[in-house]
Amino acid sequence: MYFKNAAYRIEDIHLFRDISDSDLLLIRQIIQDCPVVKARAGQIVLDANSSGSRLYIVLDGALGITKLNEDNNHVENSITQYLPGECVGEISVLDEEIHSATISALCDSDLLLIEADTMWRLIDESNGVARNLLQLLSFRIRAANAQIRSRQKVGEFYRQLSMVDGLTGLHNRAWLNAQMPGLIEHALISSNPLSIILVDLDHFKKFNDEHGHLLGDDALQSAAKVLNAGLRPTDFAARYGGEEMMVILPGTNQKAALGVAQRLCTKLSKTRIFADQHKVLPHITGSFGVATLQPHQNAADLIDAADRALYRAKNGGRNQVAI
Repeated sequence: MYFKNAAYRIEDIHLFRDISDSDLLLIRQIIQDCPVVKARAGQIVLDANSSGSRLYIVLDGALGITKLNEDNNHVENSITQYLPGECVGEISVLDEEIHSATISALCDSDLLLIEADTMWRLIDESNGVARNLLQLLSFRIRAANAQIRSRQKVGEFYRQLSMVDGLTGLHNRAWLNAQMPGLIEHALISSNPLSIILVDLDHFKKFNDEHGHLLGDDALQSAAKVLNAGLRPTDFAARYGGEEMMVILPGTNQKAALGVAQRLCTKLSKTRIFADQHKVLPHITGSFGVATLQPHQNAADLIDAADRALYRAKNGGRNQVAI
């Protein structure tokens, strides 16, 4: 069937809106022999394998940019829909490139098919068609840019989420690996001090064995809250691994870092885990190893120095701080 034999109104097609009567008469003459084709629900209308450049105008039904399931037959989760009066394929008509998306019929649909040479004739002979096409492209570019910005925000959200330890809410090891070298480089270049504190919860395996892993998780969360609450906005706390945590103190020399460690050590020893304070071991303790960045050190060297200090603290007994 051709458009001249169809019952659809040319004025309902978005590309031909707000156009003078004389131009509409010309458009009717140009498109009267363009075919009206039927697309069954799920049928692919345009994709990377489609031959030729052509424009499809939805007369009835709906098209959508879709994903296919594994057998490439059934349409799944339409992302963008094209309703009666709207068109698809205009970019391929203009640049003669293959289609970058798969467009399928979301239901049984009637489509007006306009070949590229006919579309170019419409553009050349009707300023109204050219204007409407520019407006359509502008709208779709803006919509695409908004979608890109939205995806970037979502991507950044998940990137940040991937840098957070799910149990304690502290930064995780991935964050440390990504940020620690930059923090050290900045400290060395600016000649500002930087110190770190390694924290290891004492006898944590025994705590888990005696009181269960759920209370062990509570102990880790409580320790993390103590660390976070005792830091400045410019400081950082991270879960280093297992029951070990790390505090990073930019702009802090060894003496000040030792004071921070002593304060955190005291606060941690007073932290209650059990609601029933008459139970054995109602609090947790930790050992603290402090190290301050030296001019010749990198991240691994600094952490190694803090680890050696932590070893000395653990050998000194529970609730100890060493440098």
